[in-house]
Amino acid sequence: MIADNPRAGTPDDPASQVLCSRVTELRKKHKLTLDQLAAASGVSRSMLSQIERGRANPTLAVTFRIAQAFGISIGELVDQPWASSTIEVVHGDDPSNLFRADAECQIRTLSPLHMEKNIEFYELRIAVGASLASAPHYEGTKELLTVTRGSARVISGDSDCQLGEGDSAHYRGDLAHSIENRGEGEMLCYLVVTSQ
Repeated sequence: MIADNPRAGTPDDPASQVLCSRVTELRKKHKLTLDQLAAASGVSRSMLSQIERGRANPTLAVTFRIAQAFGISIGELVDQPWASSTIEVVHGDDPSNLFRADAECQIRTLSPLHMEKNIEFYELRIAVGASLASAPHYEGTKELLTVTRGSARVISGDSDCQLGEGDSAHYRGDLAHSIENRGEGEMLCYLVVTSQ
């Protein structure tokens, strides 16, 4: 939305200048063109151009989509980098991080939710005899699984392997894949999912 306020979007408007500088800085840091950032954020190229020139006062929804495209929060996008903490905590008792919890499987997100674009980090607890089966993810997706308690069978496409405590497997997530508990107790493992 173009600003109706005559002061908004002018060179002496501090809020516009902070957003203008941060979007430009992050876009260049990530080596993105305006067209690429528009595709990643869902914000039009013309709106991004006006924001970078300090000529627009975007809505909260537009600002949120831009922040998401860079994998950061709105606060990190509009705040001065030196004014915000460099540590972000994901609390173990936060119910919003529990992705799934049933008799067979519990999946807890360990990475900050706004980061879940190119990398995801999970704690998995799989009951005896149960499995977590997944349809193919986007092309280029990889998974890295580390077993910390119990034993697992990992299947990816036509390949499979057995893992014991302390073992890790790196496999394609863009094929049908599954993680099966092959032990005698609950299996605890950690899963990192990356996408290009």
